[in-house]
Amino acid sequence: MTNDLLGRHRAVLPDWLALYYEEPLEITHGEGRHVWDAQGNRYLDFFGGILTTMTAHALPEVTKAVSEQAGRIIHSSTLYLNRPMVELAERIAQLSGIPDARVFFTTSGTEANDTALLLATAYRRSNTILAMRNSYHGRSFSAVGITGNSGWSPTSLSPLQTLYVHGGVRTRGPFASLSDDAYIAACVEDLKDLLGHTRAPAALIAEPVQGVGGFTAPPDGLYAAFREVLHERGILWIADEVQTGWGRTGEHFWGWQAHGRNGPPDIMTFAKGIGNGMSIGGVVARSEIMNCLDSNSISTFGGTQITMAAGLANLNYLLEHDLQGNARRVGGLLIERLRAVAAQVPAVREVRGRGLMIGIEITKPGTDEADPRTAAAVLEAAREGGLLIGKGGGHNTSSLRVAPPLSLNVAEAEEGAAILENALRSIQ
Repeated sequence: MTNDLLGRHRAVLPDWLALYYEEPLEITHGEGRHVWDAQGNRYLDFFGGILTTMTAHALPEVTKAVSEQAGRIIHSSTLYLNRPMVELAERIAQLSGIPDARVFFTTSGTEANDTALLLATAYRRSNTILAMRNSYHGRSFSAVGITGNSGWSPTSLSPLQTLYVHGGVRTRGPFASLSDDAYIAACVEDLKDLLGHTRAPAALIAEPVQGVGGFTAPPDGLYAAFREVLHERGILWIADEVQTGWGRTGEHFWGWQAHGRNGPPDIMTFAKGIGNGMSIGGVVARSEIMNCLDSNSISTFGGTQITMAAGLANLNYLLEHDLQGNARRVGGLLIERLRAVAAQVPAVREVRGRGLMIGIEITKPGTDEADPRTAAAVLEAAREGGLLIGKGGGHNTSSLRVAPPLSLNVAEAEEGAAILENALRSIQ
């Protein structure tokens, strides 16, 4: 049946639509931190539909909210007042830390980043964007135009002029050997030099932790230091929180808070986990930025009642059960366990991350050279052992991505670590 479905998939869907595994997997249902495939095999899920099933599969509070809302009304568009949308916007505006915040809902992180770029360029009257090397911001025409990872940017044609900045990958590049303070200083000087050779950009867009790039991050405080330089010139800061938001990093509710010395970003985008599988994205911005557009607009599907009901229920569960604290505690145990294993596997260059956002970089032993074939072998071996993980990486790396639902318990973390240990040892 799976082979038949694969043939049908290939007959009607694009060749560039990526599938994991030599024998692609059909997931039929899930519960908690586990999913099942069409053959009845059970897997511990450490990727959550690309960090989207944030709390748990089939979370009763969310499925109940969706079912009850579906029994009333599913959709009306933004042309009508929408109580769940207003209620979720109020919660997010307050949690964002952005003063006098306005919230616009979309259906995805790509669309959220696209909207943020529209706002920034209109507000600043500039189509120049600063972005980070190794970054990823989505699939739309504008988003791929600011993506600093060539593996996910299929065209150089773009409505934007994009300039790429050093700093998103701590352990690679010309500043890797420096101390954290010296690294930040060098990146700031590089930014100043870059700004001296271009017309005033609209904004810098940055992921606090680079997701598709392999869960790489700069030292804490880099974006705060950048913010000082940007603020002097009126350049906006867009924090892409599509993968880092909602407490996943454990230490902070938002990734930007590790760089918050000079206050919150001007614009923040979010998506993925807030809907726990439902299609929610959005933008938060100061009112004068959000309101700068001088034409009418709507969103047909952004903020629809059924997704807002899911988002409200999911956010309530997240906060009431302190899943941020759980990500910090269980994630800390998991990353230390994986580092202990990696120390005995020469192909592992680095285990990095925070909370339940962990990257394992695979290279050819004794070198910094990427080894995508070995990374793919670990992915396959983990699946054989009953564990689903992700992969990614830029800067010529091959990284495994570990991002379980935030309700992961210690026993499941130990089970997943043991499967990963076996998978990593199998490549030696």
